[in-house]
Amino acid sequence: MKKIDVFNHIWPKPFHDALIDHLGSTTDITRRSEAVPMMTNLDRRFEVMDMFGDDYCQILSIASPPYEKYAAPAKSLELATIASDSMAELCQKYPDRFPGFIGTAVMSNPDAMVEDARRNIEDLGACGMQVFTNVSGRPLDRPEFEPFFEYMHSAGKPIWMHPARGANFTDYLAEEQSEFEIWWTFGWPYETSAAMARLVFSGHFDRYPGLNIITHHAGGMVPFFEGRVGAGWDQMGARTTDKDLAAVRRGLKRPHLEYFKEYYADTATFGSSRAITHAMDFFSDDRVLFASDAPFDPEQGPMYIRETIKIIEELEITDAQRQKIFQDNAVKLLGLKL
Repeated sequence: MKKIDVFNHIWPKPFHDALIDHLGSTTDITRRSEAVPMMTNLDRRFEVMDMFGDDYCQILSIASPPYEKYAAPAKSLELATIASDSMAELCQKYPDRFPGFIGTAVMSNPDAMVEDARRNIEDLGACGMQVFTNVSGRPLDRPEFEPFFEYMHSAGKPIWMHPARGANFTDYLAEEQSEFEIWWTFGWPYETSAAMARLVFSGHFDRYPGLNIITHHAGGMVPFFEGRVGAGWDQMGARTTDKDLAAVRRGLKRPHLEYFKEYYADTATFGSSRAITHAMDFFSDDRVLFASDAPFDPEQGPMYIRETIKIIEELEITDAQRQKIFQDNAVKLLGLKL
């Protein structure tokens, strides 16, 4: 049985070089990524991967932040092209280690985003595309992003959804920035949950039946707050007078909770077995995929892989369920040939 890590992050050397050439130097979240050797040093990545045996492999993806955080639309497309070409080359050179990669959509460049996604999937063989939960503060259900979802649905490939939020998104209106990295610890799960809700209530799953979206960090807050998401939102509109929000629910073809359960979730929970159990209970064991979020742990690589594998191996589930999470769900959803 393979252990297919579907959400971990890398900066291949050509992309890293192009990024530094563009930025001059890294700051904030980009500096954090650059400071982790496994992100940019392939030999170190292999050393870490070897700790977990020949059965461990990775689906590669570029780390946050979104391209628009540090580049204009045209430059974003250029960087995205270098990133995808580099990851595709790594997959061709080391197929046992990297059976696939994820392109990152250039959502800030609506004129190019569909063609770039097509190039990733049809020309380079990407398993799917990564998006972030907002595009420079704009929600994913804006009309300008609709063609991307339409293409991904027609291509039958999954979308990985990564949270995006910085310290400039304050926790209190009276302050200028988020303190104590609350923007990350609690802000990212909120971002994921909010983006999930926007796509549900804007009707994306009605317009694109079977649209496959993998949510990072075990579905954010949604599994834990199932009651609020379900019965709580059954009262949508009861607290709002300036809009007829009850009409939004009535406009959906099915009860809204059913759409939330159609998302997929990964196991990147930083060592929380309860979060993984919640995700399995909510989404079902057919819709949870092994992921570590490596290398962003206190050990700069091994810890989240080791602890996540340990949790899954110790869960009180059947061997068939365990194989689904480690391997079978990814093979089926991503179209992998091991």
